[in-house]
Amino acid sequence: MSRNYDKRYNQRRRSKASPRYSSPRAQEPVTEDERLLSRPTQPLVSPKEPIPQEQMKEEQHALDRALHFDFTLTDPWRVFRIMSEFVEGFDALAHLPPSVAIFGSARLKPEEPAYQAAVETAQRLAESGFGIITGGGPGIMEAANKGAQDGGTCSVGCNIELPFEQKQNPYLDISLDFNYFFIRKTMFIKYAEAFIIFPGGFGTMDELFEALTLIQTKKVNHFPVILYDSSYWGGMVTWIRNTMLTRQTVTEEDIALLHLCDNPQEICRIVTESYQESYRQDRFTPNNNHREQTIR
Repeated sequence: MSRNYDKRYNQRRRSKASPRYSSPRAQEPVTEDERLLSRPTQPLVSPKEPIPQEQMKEEQHALDRALHFDFTLTDPWRVFRIMSEFVEGFDALAHLPPSVAIFGSARLKPEEPAYQAAVETAQRLAESGFGIITGGGPGIMEAANKGAQDGGTCSVGCNIELPFEQKQNPYLDISLDFNYFFIRKTMFIKYAEAFIIFPGGFGTMDELFEALTLIQTKKVNHFPVILYDSSYWGGMVTWIRNTMLTRQTVTEEDIALLHLCDNPQEICRIVTESYQESYRQDRFTPNNNHREQTIR
């Protein structure tokens, strides 16, 4: 698939939030995700105490305020925005080839070994027929999208609105903008045949453990979850084994969902072979119950 893969979606960029959502310039910018997850604080009142007059007055006028409040600022209205993001994401990605999601820090520079390894890994996967999906930003995301285009496959970026501006990288064939993290993560899970996790921070770990939880609970089919750079991730895996497994909060089967690998060529082999096995089983095995026992 060439780098000219259906760029019509780049003309359908999501517009920024309406001015009514904008905070005064003197304040920190507030994202739509923050508004969804926030709730005004209220005074604590013990059930044994009489309701304060101020609260009673507030409740008496609640209906009047609701009738005159701009509905587009309420949580029910946000449901429509959430729906629109799902629709646009599904519409843009429904026709992707089999794809791999690559995650990692936005802070890593092109001269760093992990960046260069991400380029090579994505290029090898691209040459094997996989599309590449990232968060669309700089660092490891940029490296993976660059490798995708170098390998001639579809390069996808799922950007997220942040309080600080995240600029999309220049190696995207399809670029989508999301206001809500949970919608963005759904796109990664739905359209990826494997997760490759390069060194990263809290956001990278969020995506890692989201995938592990969904596989563990059988909400999604098994697929490879590969950690690149054993010197970076090895301590975490050791802690999981020595602490979580010892306390029986995870099982050996749970830990086996993680693969440590330091070789881009080996990563490509693992992903390709597991996908080919799933393809073969889907086509030629009755009942298709293999997915509960094998890595997808």
